[in-house]
This record gives sequence, C-alpha cells and structure tokens, in this order.
Amino acid sequence: MAGLYLEDLAADQVFSHPLHKTVTESDNMLFSVMTLNPQPLHIDFDFAAKTEWGKPLVNSLFTLGLMIGISVNDITVGTIIANLGMTETVFPHPVFHGDTIRVETTVISVRESKSRPDRGIVEFEHRAYNQHDALVARCTRQAMMRKKPA
Repeated sequence: MAGLYLEDLAADQVFSHPLHKTVTESDNMLFSVMTLNPQPLHIDFDFAAKTEWGKPLVNSLFTLGLMIGISVNDITVGTIIANLGMTETVFPHPVFHGDTIRVETTVISVRESKSRPDRGIVEFEHRAYNQHDALVARCTRQAMMRKKPA
C-alpha cells in the first residue's frame, strides 16, 4: 500500500503534501449543487457582490474535503480503516475561485488499539493555505489505521 501504517507514524511528524489544487468556479458550483446547498454566498454572483467579500466564497465543506483529500495519497491510501471524527475545524480565511490550495499535516498522537491488535488510532492536524500563505482551513482528525501485516 502507498499509505503509511500505524508503525510508520510518530507524534510531531510533519508532511508537506506535494499535490496542490487551484479551485475553480466549476468545483464550487458542482459541490454546492451536489450537496443541495443553495447558499447564495456560494452560487449567486450578484448576491455575493453585495457582501463584504464582493464575490462568491468557495463552500467551506469543499475546502475541508479538499484539505483532507490532498493528504490521502501521502498518508492513508489503503491503510486507513475509518475516519473516527473531526474536531476543531475552523476556516479563518475564505477561499475564492482561482485560489491555489496547499496542505500540511502534523501527526498529533499515535496509539495502539486497546481492543484490536491489528490497528491503532492516529490524530492528525491538517492545515490548508492559499497561494498567499494565508491559513484557510484547519482541522484535527482522528483515524483508525492498520498496523503492518505480521
């Protein structure tokens, strides 16, 4: 598997993910439509022009999904069993069409499962930045990860 196993992860380990993505108007519109989110701040240019931002904001749940998605190839592809939760999710700066997002992940903690010897729990902090290095999203995620096969 390309993902890392529990034994490959250690507290304070930092990953600067090489994948970056420029967010398009189509990304934002498609995500908003697919999730049945009619918020005009995301999809109505006239409405958004009259806000303090002056233009549409990218749906924050798209930003969250993109941030975690960018991390998958480097850390969890094929080795995660399940996401257990996300906490402390914040969006300190909006994302706009045309912003390019990059992501860093820090391993906060790693522990073996108390009930299942083939897995453990890892806590990650994901941080997304735009092309101006402004923090646009941050969340702490708990994931159940596989241990290396015996």
